[in-house]
Amino acid sequence: MSHRSTLAEFSSTAVEERHFGGSTLLSDYWALTKPEVNFLILIATFVGFYLASARAGRFSFAGLFNTLLGTLLVASGTGTLNQYLERKFDAQMRRTARRPAAAGRVKPISVLVFGVVLAAVGSIYLATAVNLLASVLATLTLLTYLFVYTPLKRKTPMCVLVGAFPGAMPPLIGWAAASGRLNIEAGILYAMLFLWQFPHFMAIAWMYREDYDRAGYLILPKGKVRVPFVILETLLPLLALVAISIMQFPTRHAATFHWAVALLGTGFMYFGWEFVFERSRVAARRLLTASIVYLPLLYGLIATLCNRAR
Repeated sequence: MSHRSTLAEFSSTAVEERHFGGSTLLSDYWALTKPEVNFLILIATFVGFYLASARAGRFSFAGLFNTLLGTLLVASGTGTLNQYLERKFDAQMRRTARRPAAAGRVKPISVLVFGVVLAAVGSIYLATAVNLLASVLATLTLLTYLFVYTPLKRKTPMCVLVGAFPGAMPPLIGWAAASGRLNIEAGILYAMLFLWQFPHFMAIAWMYREDYDRAGYLILPKGKVRVPFVILETLLPLLALVAISIMQFPTRHAATFHWAVALLGTGFMYFGWEFVFERSRVAARRLLTASIVYLPLLYGLIATLCNRAR
């Protein structure tokens, strides 16, 4: 979500790009798109599309392909443009200093053009191959992420709350792509992803807090981080997430669904409690791993057992 690099002189940057030519340069452009983030985005988009299709009683593989491709292009453009905007700050962080834009392996103008082209093509593709609502939602996600959330990261810890709004948009894009509208069921999927982001990102922020401080990001409050803040940002969203998940209405195997969701939620809550009371790097890493495991499994259960196909 963050990216960096100081502007290098044209001659030295050109030399670097030639040095990192061929497959390495291609891998740099691939890294600009944030593929690890895009994977979770596509999972969330798929779930929204699949459930909306089942609700309507029709499923289009072509529609799914177009939706995922358009969303992937916009998400890749967003990740690339974010790296362009934050390249100088990313260069100050050990975790991100070797990313293509921050390290200067790809010229800033190349990063900018690449990101704009990806985002524009993705938005237009969604509008023409899917529908206008999906395109508008994807474009809104890009704009709020880049021009609201990104600058707030250097101003206030409230940026996490603000960033969760565009971050939860993928299932809405998928739902809108399949049905052309939004409803309460789409809103529930949105709420789940919205709440999931808090413990997930809190774990990341704690693990790399020195890096964030070095680059001037106010992800965590200045000074000693108090327990109430960690509870507010971790346990309360976790409790709400587990409650909303259990309140889903499976169309088959209800007992299996509720037991599985309760078990998943209990495991996630355990690592959340451990992190809150230990506030250590090890506990944060465990919480991060739990969050990455939890979301795909939860979506898999919902897609399988809450399918309202007629």
